[in-house]
Amino acid sequence: MSSVAPSRHPRSKAGNQARGPVASRISVVIVAVAASLWASDVFFRTSLIQQGLSSSRIVFAEDLLITCAFLPLVPRIISRARGAARKSWLAMAFIAIGPQALATVLFTQSLNIAFKSGVANETYLLQQTQPLIALALAWLVLRERRRRLFWPLAAIGLIAVYMVIFAQDPARPWIDLGRGNLTAGLLALGAALLWASGTVLGRYVVRDIPFAIVTWLRFALALPVLLVLVVITDGPAGVVSYHLANFVPLLGLALLPGAVAILLYYHALRSTPASIATVAETAYPLVVTLLLALPHPYGFAQHVYLLQLLASGLFILVIVALNVRVGGLVQVIPALSLSDGSDSDPARVASPSA
Repeated sequence: MSSVAPSRHPRSKAGNQARGPVASRISVVIVAVAASLWASDVFFRTSLIQQGLSSSRIVFAEDLLITCAFLPLVPRIISRARGAARKSWLAMAFIAIGPQALATVLFTQSLNIAFKSGVANETYLLQQTQPLIALALAWLVLRERRRRLFWPLAAIGLIAVYMVIFAQDPARPWIDLGRGNLTAGLLALGAALLWASGTVLGRYVVRDIPFAIVTWLRFALALPVLLVLVVITDGPAGVVSYHLANFVPLLGLALLPGAVAILLYYHALRSTPASIATVAETAYPLVVTLLLALPHPYGFAQHVYLLQLLASGLFILVIVALNVRVGGLVQVIPALSLSDGSDSDPARVASPSA
């Protein structure tokens, strides 16, 4: 791996996505599409919960199916990943244990407590701190410096998502927060912190490990943690007591919001600064809210407000603007190396021009 000095040209390789493949030129859009695919889990997960599976058993089975699907490629994966830096492996282990395994459990438990306390909006509101946490971590860990145009675009995008989620009563979440449950709030913040760190560390590792291998490692390394969680919450029998009726929704969960969405996400993350990716990821709660408005049996037939449609259109415009201007919105200061004295990613220095 060779060291790469900052470009003297107005636009570096990271900043000039137009020179790269089509996927690089629409990387921000692909992140948003991947996040939208994550939202499809509402169909599969709801069906599995109705069949009596706990959240930990659902996540464990999903991870197991994806891990097994990649097993024929394991020798090649090991050979390709062998040269990765130790820091990359540590980051990969954290992604598997935190964002993949623990965050979902924390968020689900927060929702359970919040619903029982009558303040479910508290969890959803605090989960919206995820992009703010990711922005701070991208600044600290990846040394991403956002340019002036980034902030109004990010603010408009996040406000649009908020208005879609809380269109019925935008002030209600803050009221619920004032009388909220402390445990539910802490669990929601913990999940937001883990998911935000997953974005930042994901951007870190895909510069050193091929994106398909990162995808498999995320699921495979999480399996032991999820196995322990299943045994703790459901007992040893919970590991094997699945039924044939569970297979189709589990397969759909593993395929669409699991393997396909994560593969797309990490492929796009190679060309997308974490600061921009975290804004695009908020397509997930936006799409979930809109999917819930679908008629039965596909959704929950929730009322759709004009404000939600307008805010959704505004969010799409923000994603397009971020994608067009991706090279001039974030500058990465080259100080963090993936291995001793070297840097394997020539896309580390973003465009210094706005």
